[in-house]
Formats: sequence, structure tokens, C-alpha cells
Amino acid sequence: MNNFSWEKDYLTIFNGSIEKYQSGDRDLDKFFLDKELKYINSIGYKPREFFDFVEDYCDVGAPSIETAILIAAVRRDYFYVIQKKKISPSEITSADLPSRDSQLEGIAWLPRIITKARAKLRGELHPDVMYCCQGDMNFLKTHDLHPADFLRVVWASGENDEQIISFVKNE
Repeated sequence: MNNFSWEKDYLTIFNGSIEKYQSGDRDLDKFFLDKELKYINSIGYKPREFFDFVEDYCDVGAPSIETAILIAAVRRDYFYVIQKKKISPSEITSADLPSRDSQLEGIAWLPRIITKARAKLRGELHPDVMYCCQGDMNFLKTHDLHPADFLRVVWASGENDEQIISFVKNE
């Protein structure tokens, strides 16, 4: 992988994946070439999470390609800087997430998206869980927050939920 222009490789794989998906190729086990899988792993991603962004883009038009790459940039930075390119052995499943109707200081969905964002940063989302799913997108749009910006705030806040709450309320 070329670090100087890693985003170009991302876009090449993403655009190629759009073509595959739109042509009916949806079998995740055969979807990516070995060199694409190597690249996906090198940025701290799992094949399913890359595929989910392609799938949502093709099916509902969101998140956009630009948003997907900005999210990937935050994850990649966290993977390189904090995790020193070491994959976490932990995994967060849907059963580990707060319920969809949970609230934090009266803000619905916030406990759920914080948990997902922390897991996204660490690369710990189970393949059946997606950061920036349509529920997350509704929350972020309602609060006028960009998904990548929210990830950065969660990263900067560590385990301090009060900082995240303040950010959500002030935006």
C-alpha cells in the first residue's frame, strides 16, 4: 500500500465494488480479490464493513463515497496511531449495544452510537453491526453532525461521555 495516496486505492476498490454490487455480485466470500483484502486489512477494516458502505451507497445513496472515505481515514488513523497496526481481538455484537430507545441526558440513540463509534475506532464491530447504518445516519442528521467528525470527538473524549454529550448539544 502506498501511504502517500492510500485514499486513491480506497476509491479504486470502492468504485470497483460499486460495479460488482450493481451487476449482482453480492457474495461477500468471493467479493474482494486477495490484493483488495490485503489493502482492506492494512487500513484496519474488515471486509464486511467495507462492503456495508458499498451496499448502503448502492441501495440508499448514503453514506456518500466521500463520507465513507472520511470515516475510513479516522479508523485508519486510530489503527495506525493508537493500535500501532495491531488488530483488536475483541468484538462488539448487537447484543452488546444499548437498545435503540436508550437515552443519555434525554438524547435518544446516543448511548448506542457512542458504543458503536468506540467499537468502530478499535475495529471491534461484529460483521452484523455497522457504524453509520441508517439509524446512526438519522441521529447524526438530526443533530447536524458529520459521521467522521463524531468519530473524532469520540476518540478525543476517550471514555468521557460528558464531552460527547456537550459536543452533541452544542452542535
